[in-house]
Amino acid sequence: MPTAGEIAAELDLPIAMVQEAYAKLGEAHVFVCDPDDPSRLRMASPFSAVPTAFRVSARGGSYYGNCVWDALGIVSLLGGEGSVETSCPDCSKALSLRVTGGKLAESGSVVHFSVPARRWWDDIVFT
Repeated sequence: MPTAGEIAAELDLPIAMVQEAYAKLGEAHVFVCDPDDPSRLRMASPFSAVPTAFRVSARGGSYYGNCVWDALGIVSLLGGEGSVETSCPDCSKALSLRVTGGKLAESGSVVHFSVPARRWWDDIVFT
C-alpha cells in the first residue's frame, strides 16, 4: 500500500494535500491510518494493508481481511467465490471457510463478535 508521500509524488501533489485527504477519509471511516505512522494506510475496509489472521483467496489473488466479517466481504466483493483461512481464537485450530455461489458453505463454525457493532469504531483495529 503506497504511503501518502508516494501518492503525492505519483500525482504531483503537495504531500500536505494527500495527508489532509487521508485524515478526512479516516474521519469518514473510509480508511484507517497506521496509528504509529499516519502517512501509511492500515485499512481500507474490508481490506487490510497488513497481514492478519484472515487470509482470503479469491479471483486468483490473495488478500487480508481485518476480521472474519471483512474477509467474507472481500470474497463477496470479488464475485462470491473464494475461501478464508483463519484459526479459532480460542483453541487455535485451523479453519477454512468456503464461499461458493455467494453462499458460505457449512463449516460447523460459529462467528462471535466480542465487541457490539455500535462500539466497533471506538477502537477499530482491536475490533
